[in-house]
This record gives sequence, structure tokens and C-alpha cells, in this order.
Amino acid sequence: MTVVDVHAHVFPTLSQEESRILHDTDGPWLRVDPGGSGMMMSGAADYRPVDAPLWDPAVRVAQMDRTGVDIQVVSSTPIMFGYAEDPARSADWCELVNQRIVDFCAQAPTRLVPLCQVPLQDTERACEQLDRALATGHVGVHLGNHVGTRGLDDGAIREFLTHCAQQEAAVFVHPWDMLEGDRMSRYMLPWLVGMATETQLTILSLILSGAFEQLPASLRLCFAHGGGSFPYLLGRADNAWRRRDIVRADSAQPPSSYLDRFFLDSAVFDARAFRLLAEVMGTDRIMLGSDYPFPLGEEHPGELVRAADHLTRADRDRILGENALRFFGIEDRAPRPATAATST
Repeated sequence: MTVVDVHAHVFPTLSQEESRILHDTDGPWLRVDPGGSGMMMSGAADYRPVDAPLWDPAVRVAQMDRTGVDIQVVSSTPIMFGYAEDPARSADWCELVNQRIVDFCAQAPTRLVPLCQVPLQDTERACEQLDRALATGHVGVHLGNHVGTRGLDDGAIREFLTHCAQQEAAVFVHPWDMLEGDRMSRYMLPWLVGMATETQLTILSLILSGAFEQLPASLRLCFAHGGGSFPYLLGRADNAWRRRDIVRADSAQPPSSYLDRFFLDSAVFDARAFRLLAEVMGTDRIMLGSDYPFPLGEEHPGELVRAADHLTRADRDRILGENALRFFGIEDRAPRPATAATST
């Protein structure tokens, strides 16, 4: 059984000088401190303390060995997206970031699989960047769930998603730039509440706008954090679709009819929530995701899946790895079983 973690972040070593490719003063970069610690930086300001697995592939693979993860699908840290910046500068930045991610994964090419990022604020440049990244070894793209006020249902962003389908590029969507305000200023509430809300907003917007009626059925789309609030509130959305014409104005079918158009990862951290996730999505639409290597991630990737007594062994195998191998088109990277030597 090959275990694949589809939700694993990286922040490759990028200097403050390199961050100025994106922004003159506030670009993201990585400060590496002695002893395996570091700091994600935004210009001169500290953003978040981090540890060596975020940028050191050898440390990462050693941890994967200890936790039983065979393959990680590696995506950038959302602070690196650069969607608010000048499109030309953002394109140059993405080119640099994507090359660094490829270089990072090349240190363990059978264990680490790269996803690129693109300047999503400019559809033409995003498509060009995706094509270049696929040619250098990326298997898909990591997207934030919105660009300013434009969600993934926006017409220009739908054009990019259509291009992803045409290029057979997998798409992993992560919430970022969360709704905030005075009531969300403490206790990491933007991460605890805002991220779940952002993901539900994105999925429902794609459904209720009719975007899934326009997007190719071949599009491989996965949302992080178990879909956020979406699985828990799906019944509310279906009820609203049935009872209010303003909800169903652009959507041909109720929200629950579109569950076969996307995947969710397993990062919900609670056995009851995971049972609901499996009941709503089915085990062929869930992939293991840990949010590695951040503190809010699953400490032992796959533990929740393995402990779920409502799953069959086949269910667990699908969620822990089989679904991801197919979704990302990386079946050839699965470890081969040892073949017993034959005597002559």
C-alpha cells in the first residue's frame, strides 16, 4: 500500500533580495536561523516561525520515513502566491518559485512530487506559466481560492481551469487571504473559522454559478481541509436550492448533485467529522492530506483514516494512496513490491 500525502507545503530557500522580484519592500522570503529553525518573512516583518522540514528535503524525507508516508505532493506556502502584485512581476516570481520547488523535489524524486503556482490574476500568463511548469516536472498547480474579489467561478479564472483540464494538470485549491475583521483578530480565528468558510464559499460558488456546467468534466480538482464547512452544511445548501429560486437561478441541479466533480482531502482531525466526510463524499473522492509541516496539521499523517472503523480495508487503501496516485497521474512512482529471488 502506497501512502500519499496530497497536502504538504514547502517554502524553498528564497532570499530577501530575491523577494524583490515580486515586491520592492514586502515580498515573502525565508530567514534560516541556526539550529534548524527559521522565520517566514514579509519584507522586514516576521510572519511565522518555522522549522527545517519546510525547506530541507533531507529532514522532510526522514520525517516521512518515521510517519510512514511514501510520497508527498508538495505545494508552496500561500503567502507566496503574489496574486495582488503586478502580473509581470508575479509571473517572474512564480517562475523562480516553481524552479526552486522542482529543485527541492529533485533531492528525492521518488518521494516528493511538485505542484507549481501561477499568476492567477492574469489568465494568459497563468496558462503560460502552467505549461512551462508541466514541462519541467510539475504534475499540477496549487491555487488560492480567490484573487481579490474574484472567486474560482470568475470567467477568466474558469478559462484557466479549462486550460488545466486540457493540459491534464491536477488542481489543488487552498484557502488564503481569509475574511477577517475585529471579531477575527484573536486565537488564530482566521485559520480556524476563515479557512473553512473560504473553502465552502468557493465550492458553492462553483456549483451555484453554473461553473461546473461549463468546466470540462475531466478537470481534476481537489479542495483542502476536508472541504471546510461544505460537507457539514450541504443539507442546508440543498434545502435552499429547493426552496428559493434566487439560489437555483444559475444552477441546474442541487449542490449534492455535483459531488462527483471534485475531491476533498482528509484533514479534518476528528473521527466524527471524518465519518461524515466519508458518508457525504464517498471514499473514492477523498485523499489523505496532513497540512505538513505546520503545527495545525495532522501530527501522524493517516492516523485518522487508519483508525476509522467504518471503513473497509479497500476504503482505507483508496484514501491513503490509490486515489492520489490516479488523481495526480503518478502511479509510476508507487514503490514496487520486492520480488523474491529464484534459485537456479
